[in-house]
Amino acid sequence: MKPISLRLLALLYLASAGPWVVAASSTELNVTGLITPSACTTTLSANGIIDHGMVPARSLNQYEYSVLPTQALDLTVSCNEPVLFVLVGVDNRASSSLGPGFYYGLGTNIHAPTERLGTVSLAIREATGDGERVLVLASSNKGETWFPESNAFPNNYMGFARPGTLVPEPHRLVNATLQVNTSINAAAYLTLKQEVPLDGSIVLDLRYL
Repeated sequence: MKPISLRLLALLYLASAGPWVVAASSTELNVTGLITPSACTTTLSANGIIDHGMVPARSLNQYEYSVLPTQALDLTVSCNEPVLFVLVGVDNRASSSLGPGFYYGLGTNIHAPTERLGTVSLAIREATGDGERVLVLASSNKGETWFPESNAFPNNYMGFARPGTLVPEPHRLVNATLQVNTSINAAAYLTLKQEVPLDGSIVLDLRYL
């Protein structure tokens, strides 16, 4: 099982090695892995990329958030047998969040690093488990208690169960729509004299219970 990432912008950095290399008398080998009870594969359509294209600075609200069009991706979790698991949203831009605990960060202005660009929110909609409609459940205390909630807040456990059941159940195949809402901070708080890339980055981590 490998975590999948949702990215609003991917940046590629190229680094070249210098001409001089110092020889080492020893080297280190690390052997890593993870023993899991079952194998599950998590996938997002469009390779997990949300691209809002060019957003004209003049179109942004001066003193309110500017809400971009809602985007949706197909979310699939496929296991080789019924497995009890949860999905957890991990924010790689948490320090830029304008609403920690509720919203994911959209990164900072590369030209003014103290300026936070906005927010991203996630919701899991239209979920089915093994061909039947399922309820999306959430836990904010790592599975001690559960409640119906389709919004996938940062670090919450998100599970799936039959309607009327308030504890997650094992599934072999879960299909859902991942709804992604992006809002840009008020233009009055941003320096927008140059192009500014949006840089949200979220990992959907599958964890076994």
